[in-house]
Amino acid sequence: MTETGRASAGPIRLTSSSVVALRPATQARITGGLWAGRRAVNRDVCVPQGWDRLHEAGNFHNLELAAARVTGDYVNDLPFLDSDLYKWLEGVAWTLDDPDLAQAPAEELLRRVAESTELLTAVQQEDGYLNSHFQVRFPGERFVQLPWGHELYCAGHLIQAAVALHRSTGDEQLLGIARRVADLAVRAFGTGAGQVDGVCGHPEIETALVELYRETGERSYLDLAVYFVDRRGHGLLGDDKFGRHYWQDHLPVREAPSAEGHAVRQLYLLAGVVDVYAETGDASLLAAVERIWSEMVATKTYLTGGVGAHHRDEAFGDPYELPNERSYCETCAAIASIHLSWRLLMVTGEAKYADLLERTLYNGFLAGLSLDGERYIYANPLQVRDGHVSSGDDGDYVRVPWFRCACCPPNVMRLLGSLEHYVLLSDERSLALHQYMTGTFAAAVAGGEARLSVSTDYPWDGAVRVRVEDGPDGPWALALRVPGWAGGATVAVNGQPVEGSPAEGWWRLERTWAAGDEVVLHLPLEPRLTAADPRLDVDRGSVAVERGPLVYCLEGVDHDGHRLDDLVLRPDQPLESAAEDGELGPVVRVRAAGAVRGRPAPGWWPYGSAAAVAADARESATLSAVPYFAWGNRAEGAMRVWVPTA
Repeated sequence: MTETGRASAGPIRLTSSSVVALRPATQARITGGLWAGRRAVNRDVCVPQGWDRLHEAGNFHNLELAAARVTGDYVNDLPFLDSDLYKWLEGVAWTLDDPDLAQAPAEELLRRVAESTELLTAVQQEDGYLNSHFQVRFPGERFVQLPWGHELYCAGHLIQAAVALHRSTGDEQLLGIARRVADLAVRAFGTGAGQVDGVCGHPEIETALVELYRETGERSYLDLAVYFVDRRGHGLLGDDKFGRHYWQDHLPVREAPSAEGHAVRQLYLLAGVVDVYAETGDASLLAAVERIWSEMVATKTYLTGGVGAHHRDEAFGDPYELPNERSYCETCAAIASIHLSWRLLMVTGEAKYADLLERTLYNGFLAGLSLDGERYIYANPLQVRDGHVSSGDDGDYVRVPWFRCACCPPNVMRLLGSLEHYVLLSDERSLALHQYMTGTFAAAVAGGEARLSVSTDYPWDGAVRVRVEDGPDGPWALALRVPGWAGGATVAVNGQPVEGSPAEGWWRLERTWAAGDEVVLHLPLEPRLTAADPRLDVDRGSVAVERGPLVYCLEGVDHDGHRLDDLVLRPDQPLESAAEDGELGPVVRVRAAGAVRGRPAPGWWPYGSAAAVAADARESATLSAVPYFAWGNRAEGAMRVWVPTA
């Protein structure tokens, strides 16, 4: 533990030889603002409730069956339920590292970790194997059902939980369990005699193995991650019902031109590829990921940063196939995108990766958790029609306490719990502050360590105050990210405006800093209208409202007496923003001038002449938009991000 009470290592701890442009902060703590509030909800509501939800859903029951402690049937038919517990344990690990966690809740969480670890010890078999689904339903079987079995996927999440607990509490017991699982995988997989030449249908193990290598120094873990990356794309998983693209087994990673198939699988794989690149320096891997990321962002990413157009296969879909009502945009896919962008930012230093990270964090990800922390949403649509009827499948477009396939809730917990580590990076000569959150942060620079305190009400206010608390002697640079939407940003140092402008997304300030020096970055947060690429047929003739990093939406609850289907926006009129503190908490609402479409005369046929449609009668209306992340917290009903123009 550091003197500030924060662990020096978060989800990524690079080795001394890692091939990267930037390295994670040495200390980090979020102390105020929007994200402190979200993390408090995670700490006080989500993580404690996770224990109960996992018991109610049968995750613990299945492990107790595997340990022969209870009798009965395996609960649920999904093979990856163990991973929900492991993600929750990782969320617990980062939560235990929170200095704002009170003593009694901390002690309770530690008891639950001990109880979970003791159960996993009882389940683990002599050779290291640990998986309740296979030990109960297919006893004795090992790595046969690789396409759908999720054995290595579960192992990966166990490893990440164990590494997180080791970093936050020094716990060795869960790390020992995870190492025995990893050692078994090292023995079992490869092209040697008696080994399984195969890959998991759901990538995840790759990032976990690299991080376990970083934590332990055991080279075989990195070598196995390299093997899994190299063997992906050779048809080892077969076609199955969705085809080889579904699990990125259609082409080797180095040859793949685009993001394909199941969105979470693709992004977890790419995150693992970046990790392998960082520890091997194989430039062909980085080139492949940058190519795929660029294609994904240009043709398959929603305005919210969400990805995944298909419900049936949870997949990306075709270029520019981005339906609003049926957008899938799984919360886990948003988290996977954040993981990938963060890694690409580290290895390249390019601000565009931090820009997408921010967009996804504030919109595609944050919408996945209700404001009170009691409910989650699996798919994140950009539109819910008036009169929509929910299918009831994992809540459909309604926030619920838990899911049958509960991958998203504990995934939310582990990201929120570790979020402070996603704020500051550094290289030998500069600190790179790429996300703006109130708190204290430190990183290595110029042969020493510099400590910063950040104060901001971002994203509601565009002023970001950065105070140098301490730093090494001599010159070094403070690089502040200026988002792509922030034209007209200004910077002042100790009250004096700085001439110049940002370069490639960074405003770089180099000088000999002294304790007490203050930098104020001002990002203009005037609301703006955004248009989609004209190839997105579904959004042609529509605009979206944005303010700073936030995407906005209309909700039916704010437009009583009007169907959202009938409303249009007048882009020639100014937008107005106003702060409020009501049902949605402290937010900034945006209002726009609009109109109500005239509805066709009663009849059985809804189509008419183009001239008649264009000349339909309209009455004035005021449109009231709220941050997209807050939608669905007051009442079920219609919502839309893209609004037709008058």
